[in-house]
Amino acid sequence: RQPPSGPISAMTQTGDTLLAIGTRKGLWLAQSSDRTDWKLSGPFFLMNEVASVALDTRHSPPRILAGLLSPHWGPTVVISEDLGESWTEPEAGAIAFPPETGEALGRIWQLQPDSAERPGVIWAGCEPISVWKSTDGGTSFELNEALWNHPHRPEWGEGYGGAAAHTVLPSPADESVHVAISSGGVYRSDDGGASWTARNQGISAYFLPDPNPEFGQCVHKVARDAADPNRLYAQNHHGVYRSDDAGDTWVSIAGGLPADFGFVMLAHPHTGGTLWTIPLVADGERIPPGGELAVYRSTDAGQSWTRQDSGLPTAEYNAVLRDAAAVDTAEPAGVYFGTRAGDVYASADEGGTFALVTSNLPDVLCVRAAAVGSSAP
Repeated sequence: RQPPSGPISAMTQTGDTLLAIGTRKGLWLAQSSDRTDWKLSGPFFLMNEVASVALDTRHSPPRILAGLLSPHWGPTVVISEDLGESWTEPEAGAIAFPPETGEALGRIWQLQPDSAERPGVIWAGCEPISVWKSTDGGTSFELNEALWNHPHRPEWGEGYGGAAAHTVLPSPADESVHVAISSGGVYRSDDGGASWTARNQGISAYFLPDPNPEFGQCVHKVARDAADPNRLYAQNHHGVYRSDDAGDTWVSIAGGLPADFGFVMLAHPHTGGTLWTIPLVADGERIPPGGELAVYRSTDAGQSWTRQDSGLPTAEYNAVLRDAAAVDTAEPAGVYFGTRAGDVYASADEGGTFALVTSNLPDVLCVRAAAVGSSAP
């Protein structure tokens, strides 16, 4: 499959920061030398849904991997080694269920490079609920049989957006991997994916007959602390939580937020205890509280929160989806997000001030940012 014909323009120069923006109708790339002024390139794969993007910074320049969903050809993974100048696609589509499962791939929700110590490993979370692992940089993936055959799987529910494993977090410290499922909850493997155990104690599932079940929670996103690999943060369907023991137990950190619903959860790439979320009014509305868009930052692992809205519109009635936000690894860290109205914002000062990168794109589904070249801003 080639990128569909249309106004496609590739990036021709290496910038200091690369921003990948996946939307309901294609992929855009943006580059900036100061994280304030941006040069936009695209659309790539126009009319293909791009639900997942990864910028694999273990390569220079970063390899771009995108999970596409074509209304004609179905889902696949495409890869660019040259910042969007050219793209390759595995002939077999990279991810395909074994025939004996009787299943077909619906959507690729997550593409997650592993640590530098495992340079060829890429994880994928997909719909129907499944986790996949590539050892060749994303050219081919193997189904994680242990999670697929987990005895809980027949009871996992379907979130509003679909039945998906939407978060895959390999630990940089050991062989453990965390997976978040909508709606199944958080699962952890301590042996690289050979076995999995539900890890949801303390997370409420108020919508179930038992509000404190072993599994079945509607978790929206999980992030890992930079300083302590065993500290995790989770944004749930009504609930914001922290775990200090790799998910064995969770405590609420929603105090101080205007709402405990939302999709986004980001952790600082260098500084422990610093995280961001974007609250929404829940369920029937799913808009920023009061129609005023704001990011909330904590520097004490969720004990307190600070509102960050400088440069953001005062009237906004669109949600920010779980993967439509990202942080880069610069110092100070950059914070980025896109709305369902197609507006993308960037902050070069850890959320202190935001500026518009671009507007009027299709519904933004995923955003990823990475440093490119030798001089990080």
